[in-house]
Amino acid sequence: MPATSTAPTPSYVTLPKQERPYPSLLDYLDRHFPFVARDVWQHRLQSGKITDETGAVVGLDTPYRINARLRYFREISHEYPIPFQEKILFQNDVILVADKPHFLPVTPSGNYVNECLLHRLKRRTGLEHLVPVHRLDRETAGLVLFTVDEAQRRPWFDLFRYGGIEKTYEAIAARPAVAGPREWLIESRIERGEPWLRFRNVEGEINARSRIRLIEERGALARYELEPITGKTHQLRLHMGLLGAHMVGDRFYPDFQPPEDPPNYENPLQLLAKHLAFTDPVTGEPMSFTSELQLNW
Repeated sequence: MPATSTAPTPSYVTLPKQERPYPSLLDYLDRHFPFVARDVWQHRLQSGKITDETGAVVGLDTPYRINARLRYFREISHEYPIPFQEKILFQNDVILVADKPHFLPVTPSGNYVNECLLHRLKRRTGLEHLVPVHRLDRETAGLVLFTVDEAQRRPWFDLFRYGGIEKTYEAIAARPAVAGPREWLIESRIERGEPWLRFRNVEGEINARSRIRLIEERGALARYELEPITGKTHQLRLHMGLLGAHMVGDRFYPDFQPPEDPPNYENPLQLLAKHLAFTDPVTGEPMSFTSELQLNW
């Protein structure tokens, strides 16, 4: 049975610049977090569960203050355990590389606060300063890189920021809508769509690029190798869609199916972060990792 869960680490929100008259804190939080019920924020404010950057408790009558940094702990009434286990593939004093199963979020999100890769690894290793250098969607399985040493974090974030890491994915999806080439460079502009959870390709300046290669075909399906050149949310799913090759198990595209809790574990998204390769920004040593997970092919 699900149980009430409180996140072991705090969440933060910084109040942005607003036109006068300023909203109440309750009104702002209610608008800013559309998937959190208004009465949840009201309860937190009434119960002294939110503080500012000075440690002072804020409540319903606390005035809105630009740049105030509010601190709170996410609470979930019902958190289902994810019945799949992550695996640590590599660990030293600086980084940790983990193989994430489908359905497990990297960090707290939605209806999951303790059931996430970050908190599982912290409990397992005792490493309180673990921080993910990049993210995978909850539905995507595969490799995630974490920094271990707080003092050596910046070079690893810069490595991702400036494209210093080679990332390769695998996907099982429909065969291309049009027969012909087996390799593509897909370019588009991606912006947030409707509902809020989805994104879309739109006209305008290109901000997303992917290389896609068809590896093998079996009946109506095919296996693909995907290389994201940029890192937009849902980029690979959207670019596969432009080929008419929608991924097996995708509940967001082309048709949106509202999230289920717990999800249907028998039909995972067939997308896997398969390979990471980079040069250690501190030692100069080449490093390469391959996921041990397999897609349902």
